[in-house]
Amino acid sequence: MSHRLRRTLVGITAAVIAILGLGQQSALAHGFTSTVYADVAPAGGGRVRTTLQLEYDLFVVSAADYQHDDALFREGTAAFDAGDSAAQAAALAAHVKSAVAYATGRFTLSSDGKTCVPARIGGFTIGRREGVPYATLRLDWDCPQGGDREVRSGLFPDSEGYVKGTKTIVTYAVDGSSGSAALDAEHPSFSIGQSWYERFWEFFRLGAEHLLTGVDHILFLLALIAGSRRPREIVLAATSFTLAHSVTFMLAALGVVDVPARVVEPVIALSIAVVAGWYLWRIWRRGDHATELEAPGQGHFSLDRAGWTRLGVVFCFGLVHGLGFAGALGIDEAWSWTLLWSLLVFNVGIEAVQLAIIAVVFPLLLVLRHRSARAGLWAAGAISAGVSVMGVVWFVQRVSGF
Repeated sequence: MSHRLRRTLVGITAAVIAILGLGQQSALAHGFTSTVYADVAPAGGGRVRTTLQLEYDLFVVSAADYQHDDALFREGTAAFDAGDSAAQAAALAAHVKSAVAYATGRFTLSSDGKTCVPARIGGFTIGRREGVPYATLRLDWDCPQGGDREVRSGLFPDSEGYVKGTKTIVTYAVDGSSGSAALDAEHPSFSIGQSWYERFWEFFRLGAEHLLTGVDHILFLLALIAGSRRPREIVLAATSFTLAHSVTFMLAALGVVDVPARVVEPVIALSIAVVAGWYLWRIWRRGDHATELEAPGQGHFSLDRAGWTRLGVVFCFGLVHGLGFAGALGIDEAWSWTLLWSLLVFNVGIEAVQLAIIAVVFPLLLVLRHRSARAGLWAAGAISAGVSVMGVVWFVQRVSGF
C-alpha cells in the first residue's frame, strides 16, 4: 500500500472522529428512552384489571413533578440510589396519592367513549427489567357494561423532558379478544376489538421504527454495505444477519433465553467496530486491490476465504443483535400463537427497512465504483472509518457505564 494511500486513510479517520465526537455529545443528551408494560385482563364483576410496570426512577421523577411532591422526589431518588427495593416500594406507598394520580392521569381505559373509573388494588411491588428497577401498579377499572374498550397511554411524554419516544407495550386477554399492541406519541390508543390486520400493522410499524431509530443497528448495516465487494456478498451478509437475529429475537422475546442488557449492548457496539474495521484493515493491507477477491471463489456462492470468514462473523454478531431487538419489545407473556405472529410481524418491519436501506445505498456505491474505482474505495473507507470509530466509542461507554 502506498504512503499516500495510508496518509489519506488516516486523514479520513481523523476527520470522522472529530465530526462524530461533536455529534456524540448531542446524542448522549437526548438518547434516553423508556418502555411501559401493561397487561389487561378481566377482574370479575364486569371490571377490568390493568397491571402497569413502569421504570421506577422515571416514575418517581415524573409523578413528583406532576403532583409537585418534592418529598416523593427526595425519598424515591434516595431509595433508587441505594438500590433498596423495599425502600423504593415504601417511598411510593408513602406518596401513593401522587403516584396513582400520575399513572391514572396519563393511562386510561374507556368503554364506548365513556371513561372507566380506576381503583388501586394492593400495594406497589418492585421488580427488574433489562437490569433496572420497575414499579408494578395494579388498577381495577369500573366500566359501563358492554361496548368497545379503548386503552390510551400518554405515560412519560416527550414534553416532560426526561425521556424521548416512550412506548407502551400492551398485552390483553379480555372480552373474548387477546393479543398485543404498541402505543407511542403518534399512536397513543387502540381498541381491544381492533381487527387482526390493525393489530399486526402496529407491530410492523414498531419494528420499522425501531430499526430507523436504532443508530447502532443502522451503522452495523452500513458497515456490511461498505465492506461488501460484490452484490452477492451483501445479499449473503444481509441474509446471514437476518437469519441469526431472527432466531435470537424470537427466543428472547418469548422468554426462552435471557441475556442481560449490560452484556448485549457492549457486544453490539463491538460488532459495529469489528465489521467496519475489517474493511479498513483490507484497505490498509491491499490498497487499491481491497475490492478484489484474494482467490477465485469456490462453490455456488463464489466467495473467497475472506468472504466466508466475514459471513461467519456477521452471523455470530447477528445473534447478539437479535437480543437487542428483543430488548426493545420486552414482551414476556406466556406463549400464544397471537404473540408469535405479533413478534414475526415486528421482525418483518425490521427487515423491510433493512432491505430498503440496502436497496438505496449499495447501488449508489456500485455506481461510484464503476465510475471511479478509487473514489468508490475512499467512499467505502470513509464510511467504515466513521462507523468503526463510533462503535469503539459506544463500546467504551457501555462497558464503563458512562
